[in-house]
Amino acid sequence: MTKPLALAIKWVLIVATMAGILWIATKLAQAGNTMAVVIAGLVGMGILAVYATRRAVPLKYLVPGLLFMTLFQLWPVLYTASLSTTNYGDGHLYSKEESVSDIIAQSVREVANTPRYKMSIATKEGGDPATADLVLLLTKPDGSMFVGDKAGLQPLPATGVEKTSIGKITKAPGYAVLNARQANARSKDLSAIAIPTTDGGGIKPVGLSEAFEGRATVTYDAKADKLTDASTQPPTVYAPKDARWVNVADPTVSFPQGWKEGVGFANYTRIFTDSTIRDGFLGIFIWNVVFAIVSVLSTFLLGMLIALLFNDPRLRGKAIYRSLLILPYALPGFVTALVWKGMFNQDYGIINQTLGLGIDWLGTPFGAKAAILITNLWLGFPYMFIVCTGALQSIPQDVREAATIDGANAFRTLRSIIMPLLLVAVGPLLLASFAFNFNNFGLIYLLTKGGPFNGADTSIGSSDLLITYAFRLAFSGSAPNYGFAAAVSVIIFLLVALMSIPGFRRTKALEEVN
Repeated sequence: MTKPLALAIKWVLIVATMAGILWIATKLAQAGNTMAVVIAGLVGMGILAVYATRRAVPLKYLVPGLLFMTLFQLWPVLYTASLSTTNYGDGHLYSKEESVSDIIAQSVREVANTPRYKMSIATKEGGDPATADLVLLLTKPDGSMFVGDKAGLQPLPATGVEKTSIGKITKAPGYAVLNARQANARSKDLSAIAIPTTDGGGIKPVGLSEAFEGRATVTYDAKADKLTDASTQPPTVYAPKDARWVNVADPTVSFPQGWKEGVGFANYTRIFTDSTIRDGFLGIFIWNVVFAIVSVLSTFLLGMLIALLFNDPRLRGKAIYRSLLILPYALPGFVTALVWKGMFNQDYGIINQTLGLGIDWLGTPFGAKAAILITNLWLGFPYMFIVCTGALQSIPQDVREAATIDGANAFRTLRSIIMPLLLVAVGPLLLASFAFNFNNFGLIYLLTKGGPFNGADTSIGSSDLLITYAFRLAFSGSAPNYGFAAAVSVIIFLLVALMSIPGFRRTKALEEVN
C-alpha cells in the first residue's frame, strides 16, 4: 500500500469517526444529557489528538482497547454501583417533578360539550413501532391539524399530509403512522398518554381513532408540596412520603407514580439486616460457591481424564471419538439445557424410565441441584477436554521419559510432572470457568428457574444463584426493585473478585514450574 493511499484511508477513518461521535453527541443533546455530550466531545478531541499527529505512537494502539474497556466494562460497573444507591424500580422511575406531571396528566377527564379530535397513532420516522415514543396526529373538526407528545401540542404543517374523508391522518412528513395491529400492541403505552395543553388541560386518546380534550382533577401546590384530588368529596390531599404521594388521611393509599431518589447504602444494609433476605442470601451464596467449585472440578477432572486417555499413542480412531465428544460443546447451550430438562421429567423423562427410578429431579431441592450439576458436567467437560488435549500435547515427551527412567510409575508421573505443567496452561482458564459458573444464569433459568420454591416465599428458590436472585428482584414480581438488584450485583462482583485474587496468586506461582 502506497503512503498517499494509506494517509487517505487514515483521514477517511478519522473523519468517519468524528462524524459518528458528532451524531452520538447530537442524540445525547436531544435527550438532555449534558454530561454525556461533554464526555463524547472529550473522546472526539482525544481521538483527533492521537491519530491526527505522528506523536503518541503507543496510544494509537492503546486507545481502541481503552475505549472499549471503558464502554463495556468500566461504565456498566460504575453505573450499576450508582444505581445500587437509589430506590430505582417500579413506581420509582422518574424525578419528582415528572411524577407530579404524570399524575396530573392521568387525572384528565373529558370536558363536557367540547369537540373530539380525529386521531392517528404514530412514531418519529425511523423509530421502532414496538418501542419508540408514541405521538398523536390530531385533526380538529375545523380541519386544523396538530401533533402531540409528552412535551405538548404543536401545529402540524399541511404540506405532505394525507387524510381520509373523515379527517384521520394517514401520512405525515417525519412520522410513521402505525397500523391497527401495531397500535393494539402498544395499547398499554397508549392508555398512559395525556398530551398537556397550554390552558392546563390535556388531550387523551379514546380507542384508536379519537381523542378528547379534558381538565385535570388533580392540582399541585408547590409551596405546600402537596397534591389535591378534586374528584372526591371532600377533596383528597396527598403528601410526599418514602418517595411516593401518600394519602394524608389514609397512609395505606398512594398514587402508583413515585420518584427516583438516592437512598445511600440502604439497599446494602437491607441485605444484611432483613432476616428473610439475609438467611436466603446466605443459603444462596453457599450453594453458589459449591455449584461453581464442583462444576469446575468435575468438568476439569472428566475432561483431563479423557484427554489423558486420548493422549495414549496406542488408541486407534481418535479423530472419530474426539468429534463425538466435542458435540455437546458444539450444540447451543440453551437447546441442551432444555433437552436435559425434559430428560429429568419425573413421569416421562428418559432418565427415570431407563433406570427405573421415580426421583422428582426438578421438584425437590436436592434433586434440582443434582440435575443442574449433571447437566453442567455434560455441557462443560468438552471444553476442558479440548484445553487439556492441547496442553498435554505441548508437554515434551523427553520429560516423561526422564521420569520413567528415574523409576516413577504412571500415577507419580501424573501427579509430579504432568499435573504441574498442565495447570500452568489451564490454571487461568479454571479461574475464568469459576467466574463464569458463579454467574451461570442461563443454565439455572432454563433448567429450574431457580426452583423449587418454598410455598411461603416465592422470591428465593432452592437452586437459585445470586445472579438469578438479582434477576428476579429486578424483573419479576409485582414491584421490581432495580436498585436493590443492583446492590446484589455489586456484591456478586466483589465476591467473585475477592475469591479470584488467591487463585491468580496461585497461578502466578505455578508459572515458576517452567
